[in-house]
Amino acid sequence: MKTTAVKDGDEYVLNGAKMWITNGTVDGVETGDAYLVEASVYARTGKGSRDVSLFLVEKGMKGFSLGQKIEDKCGMRASMTAELVFQDCRVPASNLVGEEGKATLCMMRNLEIERVALAAMSLGIARRCVEEMNRYAKERHAFGAQLNSFGQIQRFLAESFAEYQAGRSYVYQVARNLKLDSVGNGLDADGVKLYCGQMGKNVADRAIQVMGGYGYVGEYNVERLWRDAKLLEIGGGTNEAHHKNIVRDLSRQVGAAGSSVAWQLI
Repeated sequence: MKTTAVKDGDEYVLNGAKMWITNGTVDGVETGDAYLVEASVYARTGKGSRDVSLFLVEKGMKGFSLGQKIEDKCGMRASMTAELVFQDCRVPASNLVGEEGKATLCMMRNLEIERVALAAMSLGIARRCVEEMNRYAKERHAFGAQLNSFGQIQRFLAESFAEYQAGRSYVYQVARNLKLDSVGNGLDADGVKLYCGQMGKNVADRAIQVMGGYGYVGEYNVERLWRDAKLLEIGGGTNEAHHKNIVRDLSRQVGAAGSSVAWQLI
């Protein structure tokens, strides 16, 4: 995090830039109206790595502008993504959200919520793919028989359905137990997104394979779903970051009283 915020009288002066901002722009010309929470402007107000503050930055503030609009994304094209630039951007001190230097917990809490939401998004992609390939495999005939009568196709359908249902159970379990005002849910937030992100892309990949050439074109939807699913292995935390975080959190629980892993929630 390189963006800085320096107190100057009854204002903060922000300098830096934020990349990959969801809804950073709508028309490619101007910023959105305001940025807070997931699109918040977090800026360092001290020298410590966790000395982070949260500000509400509004459209039209001097020094706040739109940088580049990200073009030609692989997927999620309906979601505008852009860079936000702060060049001596003056923000009233009243726009500080919470206490100065105390935003890290808020940021991490919001990240946990985001990861559960992204897992649910991947779950939706998987369900649509199962529905599409199931319909196609029943209606399509090859060699005088329905496509779903062949063992390889049955494997794609059966494994996809089972993995979708497993992901559904995990998402609902974590969402049901998640307290929105709490921090420290990282183990399952990482776990559910890691599983569902990979699961959704794998199911979409199978759907394309079941449909063959038709699956590779836009008319049958699944190629778009595959492109959208790929982002969920990157956005909100990469798979590699989830691996690191899960092992770190599990190792902290070694030696703790009682069972030390997430299945306590079941």
